[in-house]
Amino acid sequence: MTRAVVVGAGVNGLTAAAVLARAGVEVTVLERLPSIGGAAASAAVLGEGTVVDLGAAAHPFGVASPAFRALGLAQHGLEWVHAPVPLAHPLPGGRAAVLHRDAERTARGLGADARAWLRLHAPATEQPLETVASAMGPLVRMPEHPLLLARIGVRGAWPARALARAVFRSGAAQALFGGSATHATLPLSHPMTSAFAVAFGGVGHTLGWPFARGGTQAIPDALAGAARAAGARIETGVDVDDLGALPAADAVLLDLTPRQVLELAADRVEPRYRRRLGGWRYGPAASKVDYLLDGPVPWTDPAVAGAGTVHLGGRIEQIDDAERAVAAGRMPDRPFVLVCQPSVADPSRARGGQQVLWAYAHVLHGWRGDARAAIDAEIEGAAPGFRDRILAARSTPPAALEAWNPNLVGGSIGGGSLAGLQQLARPVLARPYRAGSGLYVCSSSTPPGGGVHGMAGWHAAHAVLRDLGA
Repeated sequence: MTRAVVVGAGVNGLTAAAVLARAGVEVTVLERLPSIGGAAASAAVLGEGTVVDLGAAAHPFGVASPAFRALGLAQHGLEWVHAPVPLAHPLPGGRAAVLHRDAERTARGLGADARAWLRLHAPATEQPLETVASAMGPLVRMPEHPLLLARIGVRGAWPARALARAVFRSGAAQALFGGSATHATLPLSHPMTSAFAVAFGGVGHTLGWPFARGGTQAIPDALAGAARAAGARIETGVDVDDLGALPAADAVLLDLTPRQVLELAADRVEPRYRRRLGGWRYGPAASKVDYLLDGPVPWTDPAVAGAGTVHLGGRIEQIDDAERAVAAGRMPDRPFVLVCQPSVADPSRARGGQQVLWAYAHVLHGWRGDARAAIDAEIEGAAPGFRDRILAARSTPPAALEAWNPNLVGGSIGGGSLAGLQQLARPVLARPYRAGSGLYVCSSSTPPGGGVHGMAGWHAAHAVLRDLGA
């Protein structure tokens, strides 16, 4: 019997376990925490009856994930729920740009930029599942949809700020595009940031930016269900600090980022791979706040009330300036703030008409501060009276994020910066999942990077199966 051990029961580790178990491998998953999920966890931290996503909240690439679809997570309890609109971006002056689950409707709201918006997003809008499948894998491989990838690549190679200013005349379209590009956690003057905006926009037009009913925890729970149904064992409360103490296995998969991989297994990592891990950069951090409100956020533009996700950053120039400051090691006066309103899609997140609100700001890597005041101010600016609705709040600055989950080094939530070569080589260009003989890495530090989609685990598991001839 072929055996594998997976260290870490995050979404990627659980996805890898499910794939291997379905292929007939005997799989054991070991997780140091008493619960599974890693950064895709939920808990009642704002009081009884609340459901708060401790890490990720909205999942545009989760709903489109080839791994999740192939594993049939709906059969294990996962249900996607949608807000009336996926995304809104409040603008100076009070109105907002809105991304709808309808490309034509989105375009109509952008006036003179309607046709340009549709043309720019056409490839991802027309083929959202294929877009995600093409984008979510190692660079060195035969692409599944080469023509589609080429169409997106022509657009995506541009810095988002330059492309938006070249093709859009209005600040509304530029800001809506720029806010989506900021999910790369890079300055919008950085090459390839347009690819994020095109992909997020096109997927949003069709598949939306949904939430998991009952909280993000439902995703790892469903993955665990799929893995267990195929015969995998999942053990929690097991802190692995010595690979030599693991059960005998043909393959060991680490759902860990480079720092933890080197601490645990440096002697088993191939020299070239080890050098790349040693020079790994983690990038900017998140400073997070969760709120319990006595009702809906009083947004100035009523259209924002129905948005699952809200980007607060102002004009595209302001967003880029804030991201450039963070990348340069300076804390901006007004950081980019991302807000999710899960209660709009899933009223079960709180009781009695109350609402849970989720937010974070982009801040410096390892920043010792707390962005609560800046986040409050940004929301209040777009929703006067917001502060009066707060019943409770819980702040989780970068240091607290890392204390909760060591993979979030310095508060970085994407497994490592996408700047420079790390956008292409995560951590190496060829065979990125194979760290050494029988040793594999399946975390967000491997392709395709951060997000709750399981694709790093999916690809790592298939690399194991190829190496084992299974």
